Amino acid sequence: MADQEPVFQIQRVYLKEASLEQPNSPAILLEQEQPSVDIQLGVEANPVAEGIYEVCVTATVQTKIQDRTVFLVEAKQAGIFEIRNLAPEQMGQVMGIACPQIVYPYLRGNVADLIQRGGFPPVHLSEINFQAMYEQQQNPAGADAAPSSLQ
Repeated sequence: MADQEPVFQIQRVYLKEASLEQPNSPAILLEQEQPSVDIQLGVEANPVAEGIYEVCVTATVQTKIQDRTVFLVEAKQAGIFEIRNLAPEQMGQVMGIACPQIVYPYLRGNVADLIQRGGFPPVHLSEINFQAMYEQQQNPAGADAAPSSLQ
């Protein structure tokens, strides 16, 4: 195995799941108050076949005025990757950092588009440092830092 070259290839990037809910429309759309925005992100990786993995990045965007939801968007962007001949310690980094960095820009665009198509100004998800998130997840001592929603 030491003489085999490492393989890392993107097989496909796709929108796995998306939903938009506006449970308090149309009345809440007449409100003048600025809504609060809560954004949660998660990363999940699962084997599909020998050397083939699905990596999903999930975003949940919820806006509220007081305790009433203006809109709730949930989206899961996925990628299928061929990853072979890597050391076990490298696999976690590739699936926790490299793959989400490839998938995330697609998720950002789909979330902004879905919100805008729902009749709202787009919410642009900020850039994410997946390396910092991965390192925080790997180091339980860093639990005193900002909480991570990585799964």
